[in-house]
Amino acid sequence: MKYLQGPFAPVTEEVTAYDLPVTGRIPAELNGRYLRNGPNPLGVEDPVVHIWGMGQGMVHGVRLRDGRAEWYRNRFVRTPGFAPMVHVIEHAQRTFAMAEGGLPPAELDEELNTVGVCALGGTAEGFTAGAHSKHDPLTGELHSLSYMVGHDYVQHIVTDTGGTVTQTTAIPMTRTPFMHDFALTENHVVLWDTPLGFDGFDCRWLPEHPTRVGVMPRAGGDVRWLDIDPIHVSHTLNAYDDGDSVVVDLVTAEGPFDPADPGAIRPTLDRWTITPDKIHQRRVDDRPQDFPRVNEARTTRPYRYGYSAATALYGIPFAPEGMPPDDAFTNALVKHDLERGTTEVHGFGKDEAVGEAVFAAAGRGEDEGYLLTYVHNPVRNASDLVILPAQDFTGEPVARVHLPVRVPLGLHGTWMPDR
Repeated sequence: MKYLQGPFAPVTEEVTAYDLPVTGRIPAELNGRYLRNGPNPLGVEDPVVHIWGMGQGMVHGVRLRDGRAEWYRNRFVRTPGFAPMVHVIEHAQRTFAMAEGGLPPAELDEELNTVGVCALGGTAEGFTAGAHSKHDPLTGELHSLSYMVGHDYVQHIVTDTGGTVTQTTAIPMTRTPFMHDFALTENHVVLWDTPLGFDGFDCRWLPEHPTRVGVMPRAGGDVRWLDIDPIHVSHTLNAYDDGDSVVVDLVTAEGPFDPADPGAIRPTLDRWTITPDKIHQRRVDDRPQDFPRVNEARTTRPYRYGYSAATALYGIPFAPEGMPPDDAFTNALVKHDLERGTTEVHGFGKDEAVGEAVFAAAGRGEDEGYLLTYVHNPVRNASDLVILPAQDFTGEPVARVHLPVRVPLGLHGTWMPDR
């Protein structure tokens, strides 16, 4: 029931507000929309066993232009029978709310209204773009790793800048895996087959299933599988090629993982260096954290900086008062300097709660830009869009856009700059 209470509690109304009040100054170079998707379940029949991540999707957005916050909107993703509520992305100059498990995304218009179901990246077998589809910033292609319940293979799908599928590769599996995310480099696709998968239509941790990591050429071909000790993989920060090796930075946790209680694990940031015959695993930061993001101009390439949301587990620091200690988020963000091996922490108010932060570029430097995130303010029982300077990460936000309503803690989002 905890994922229906406090900062997770769903909202019941769609709201539109204009000329939002701001504390501080919105950088004039930030012209675009910050959108974030997530579950907004209403009418839950049994709140005691409710699973976070279930329910109708709702996209929340703020439009910034010329130093002003023009509008805030929240809109249900109105699709029949399933819920694109994991992510929201832009591709082929269109906006898509993304779903899990091979289900098609929903196209949204500029004001977040649902245009309809769209088989972005759809293939003849019915697979479509995945929850964590990734853009190659040099080619503009969209790469997806998609699974579908009942199928003993997954598909790597490449969609060009116009939205047309140009390549599909079927990758055989021993059962349907829960493959929420993957990694992409300039030359490779990296995927993980963990004990979390489907037994029929039931997604659960299957301890007898081996854990293995696969490396496949981006152009398709044979997958090179390497075994590792059982582990749960949450999200990818970034990956890149380094000679004959592939470097992957990602969030992992010891199993078992219970999909009904995602907050009851201790996720940490690790680096995997995958050589032709072995995986070298190294802990980058052992503080609990998840929802890692990078300046997407560095996706698939060597990089220096990454950002994540601190999480809480059984009394780990940063848990706001009044929030159960094993919930999925806290009141802090983390910046990683992977070149120096250092971290910085930006803490918000002790009773505030913050989720994923998205990088918005404002120059050519890798950390020349801002972090955008929704912060739950329990004093107002509403949320702020906080704009945090990446180069002064521990300093004060440059702006807080005060929204008229609360944005429930949710999943993934995107900064969509004006083109």
